[in-house]
Amino acid sequence: MGKRKKIVTFGEVMLRLATPGYLRFSQANELTATFGGGEANVAVSLANYGMNAEFVTRLPQNDIAMACLQDLRGRGVSTEHVLFGGERMGIYFLETGAVARASKVIYDRSHSSIAEIQPGMLDWESILKDADWFHWTGITPAISQGAAEVCLEAIRTANRLGVPVSCDLNYRKNLWKYGKTAAEVMPELVEGCDLILGNEEDADKVFGIKPEGFDVTATGGNIDVAKFESVCRQLKQRFPRAQRIVITLRGAINANHNTWGGVLFDGTQLYQSPRYDITHIVDRVGGGDSFMGGLIYGLLNYEDNQQALDFAAAASCLKHTIYGDYNQVTVEEVETLMKGDASGRVSR
Repeated sequence: MGKRKKIVTFGEVMLRLATPGYLRFSQANELTATFGGGEANVAVSLANYGMNAEFVTRLPQNDIAMACLQDLRGRGVSTEHVLFGGERMGIYFLETGAVARASKVIYDRSHSSIAEIQPGMLDWESILKDADWFHWTGITPAISQGAAEVCLEAIRTANRLGVPVSCDLNYRKNLWKYGKTAAEVMPELVEGCDLILGNEEDADKVFGIKPEGFDVTATGGNIDVAKFESVCRQLKQRFPRAQRIVITLRGAINANHNTWGGVLFDGTQLYQSPRYDITHIVDRVGGGDSFMGGLIYGLLNYEDNQQALDFAAAASCLKHTIYGDYNQVTVEEVETLMKGDASGRVSR
């Protein structure tokens, strides 16, 4: 067996404080503490699948940050290039919605250690020299000018070293606060990407690219996949380097019941995953990250667009049943669902 493929991800990991069950913030007198963040979630997924996953960030030197690193390392993620400095870890508060009440996230991440990162602090040459993949999300350049510049350094280094780069557009309107918009910052970073993942809102809010005649609130869970070929073609035209454009398709029936799938466009052909009907969502936070983790695994292991897309959709379908940000499933479990076994029967 050859050397394990190495995937490097870069971004912010936060302390997640969630109300128990479906309690509102105003009802809860205790919060459940876990860790999570877009790129860390992808690294955990890949480590679960037996890949060599490394997460790069900047953290303060305190006990909470150490607990976070211990948690990541315990899940098989390498943290050898994590930078120490700054005063605090970012925090996010989560209130899980039910039926017609949407989930809510409140960020407390201003002046976090990674928000104060500056170009030149990380040696991307040595971090990426033996990497097979580099992944970032649109959350990182939204944090601060410094984080955006360091992300660009990483992308340019990866391009120079011939390391494939993927991006999850992940538009977060509440984060772009430092005086620049996503539309101003993102294009230069996305130009260096070989794979772009997003949903219809990301493409619209960041690049003004939208599917013709589509309203996500009026779908009732039924999504006409053909409408998304135009989004893929427009993104491909705007970013010609990208060999694959992937759109996740979430049909929201209510907060607990979604349909879920995705499409992949390789410049000529549009591939569609099966659509999953997820009737009882346990935790949808990290759903897109679990899709990305599955997709990277699939592309590095199957080298077949359809299989990679199907693996991503099945992996993220399973994530909706798992509490916390991380998708804690095995390749075997994902492949069982890919083969059509969604019975949930006891495995013994």
